[in-house]
Amino acid sequence: MLPNLPPRRPRSHTPPHSALPCRHISLSYNGDRIIEVNMTSDGLEPLAVDHELTFSLTVSWTKTDAPFHNRFERYLDNEFFEHTIHWFSIFNSFMMVIFLVGLVSLILVRALKKDYQKYSSSDADLENMVEDSGWKQVHGDVFRPPQYLTLFSAGLGAGCQLIILTLGVILFAIAGPVHGDVYESRGEVMTAAIVCYTLSSVVAGYFSGSYYKQFFATPRAEQGSRWQTAMFMTILMLPVTFGTILSALNAVALSYGTVNTLPVLVLIKVIAIWCFVSVPLTVLGTVFGRHWGGKASFPTRINSIPRPIPDPAWYGNPIVLVPLTGVLPFGSIFIELYFLFTSYWNYKFYYVYGFMLLVYCILAVVTMCSTIVCVYFLLNAENYHWQWTAFFAGGSSGFYVFLYSLYYFYAKTNMTGLLQTVFYFGYMGMQSVVLSILCGTFGFLASNWFVRTIFRNVKID
Repeated sequence: MLPNLPPRRPRSHTPPHSALPCRHISLSYNGDRIIEVNMTSDGLEPLAVDHELTFSLTVSWTKTDAPFHNRFERYLDNEFFEHTIHWFSIFNSFMMVIFLVGLVSLILVRALKKDYQKYSSSDADLENMVEDSGWKQVHGDVFRPPQYLTLFSAGLGAGCQLIILTLGVILFAIAGPVHGDVYESRGEVMTAAIVCYTLSSVVAGYFSGSYYKQFFATPRAEQGSRWQTAMFMTILMLPVTFGTILSALNAVALSYGTVNTLPVLVLIKVIAIWCFVSVPLTVLGTVFGRHWGGKASFPTRINSIPRPIPDPAWYGNPIVLVPLTGVLPFGSIFIELYFLFTSYWNYKFYYVYGFMLLVYCILAVVTMCSTIVCVYFLLNAENYHWQWTAFFAGGSSGFYVFLYSLYYFYAKTNMTGLLQTVFYFGYMGMQSVVLSILCGTFGFLASNWFVRTIFRNVKID
């Protein structure tokens, strides 16, 4: 805040020696606020060790009518972020969503309708139906608990928390211009991310606890459950993973003496928020999930003896299905990744959060549709271990994002040295892990709805 300055004419000081390099500083003000500062140079002088630099300085003041809350707009690259290619990529992704949803609906409805007709056929066709193969043969095993149930429940809870966290941060950024006078301090998006993460911890606990309790609905089964382990894994999964990476990056920054190190006081505050707010909310969400959402309402009964899984064809093998599923979600966000990476590493301010919200919705729909197709092929191969396959298939797009970050590092940046390389791949690795867990949760939730729907419509005694 500046004192009230009287209007004055631009004034410059002539350097005593015309041979000296000169720096010109131009300040534009509106009332008692500085709107814009520019500096130009007349003549450059090379730097050398133990060499004293001598230069002159001129300062000029200019009154402007530009409002204070628009002072940041000059730093926004409108031609880059609002380029025709950006609009075309959004339209192209939207058309792909319409095509994919229509294609999935057409294929699955026609295929499932044919299968349903078999179940409603006459008794004379029952023998042929029993010998048939496909998803209907695993009705007694499809709702078995996934392997490593505690880990899967923790991953599901963390993914649901990331879905709410991402949506909350994007909506917060859309609510008002971060660069305007609505927010007076820097780091509003980071503050919003911390607040959203803390408050969404109850969501992680709820989904983790409810999903784990579904497979231990009876008091006898509850005696052998390890719901406390699942709860603590939900509490520690994201903080331990990202805390370890950030600690390694902070250690590298400290060894180089850079300003990118996190202050000790900031670390203490973040740990205190996690201990006294996030952890209790996760415990509370787990309790609610176990008592309100953990009901075992499976459409079919589970056989006492697991059915053997036949050798699948190549298109029914999870090794093939998982990487193929992530191609379409990655393709839907490919162009937006370029703009995001450019804002991260090439000193551009990202401000088109409306585009980001659209891409986020497109990514969710494409991931859900692709994973449903993947699970359908898996069940047709009579493989009822679909939970982990759905999670990995949806999350495989994060692997492609990390591969793209490798290309971007070598093709689009000029980073060299250990410090820049470690920071680049550290942050890109964290973002790829976040995207994998988020998309994996999208894929599993859609596949869970799909599996329950198709087996709910088939009544088998």
